[in-house]
Amino acid sequence: MPIGRRRGGLVRTMGRTAVIAGTATAVSGNVARRQSGRAAAQQQQVQEQQQAAYDAGQADAMAAQQPPPPAPAAAGGDSIEQLERLAKLKEQGILTDEEFSAEKAKILGL
Repeated sequence: MPIGRRRGGLVRTMGRTAVIAGTATAVSGNVARRQSGRAAAQQQQVQEQQQAAYDAGQADAMAAQQPPPPAPAAAGGDSIEQLERLAKLKEQGILTDEEFSAEKAKILGL
């Protein structure tokens, strides 16, 4: 076989290999960019969900921090009964020591 013919076949084979490798590189680059975009979108969605959950938790925490409305004074009611109700609320953790003391002072007229 003449040498010129072998070189032509070799050059063609090398050319085909380069085209195939270039195509594979381009395709894999496109796939990587697409996957990266999807991952970024998913990460953004997770962050938004976490932020929404955090905001909801903050609102719940703020609502829980607000003191409950004072117990209404019963018209002509017994002071001892009112104090017992306040003590139960304090034991349940609904009233703080300060709130209990303030309501107790109101009931006793101090």
